[in-house]
Amino acid sequence: MYAIVEIAGQQFKVSKDLKVYVHRLAVEEGAKVSFDKVLLLDDNGNVTLGAPAVEGASVEAKVLQHLKGDKVIVFKKKRRKGYKKKNGHRQSLTQIVIEGIVGGGAPKKKATKKAEATEE
Repeated sequence: MYAIVEIAGQQFKVSKDLKVYVHRLAVEEGAKVSFDKVLLLDDNGNVTLGAPAVEGASVEAKVLQHLKGDKVIVFKKKRRKGYKKKNGHRQSLTQIVIEGIVGGGAPKKKATKKAEATEE
């Protein structure tokens, strides 16, 4: 079973016991969080699509730690002008572990007979 969920503005494909690095969450370490914006849910081949989110579905997770990512160097230069600018950035991240996926909603139905008749 897996789900595609939106966490802090990014989409992740998650399954049970998966560790994920997401943008910094305003939650203490060791706390449990729930994400309700589940875009797709797959339960052993039974796919449920959301429009835009699956009703009643959520992903339960636990915050492991807050940390900073690798340093990224931004270097700008214009040749023959004497312009050089060096800047660095380290993204603030949160490591979470997915504890469970709570399913909800009905699977997406196939095309109805009325829709098939209009195509012919």
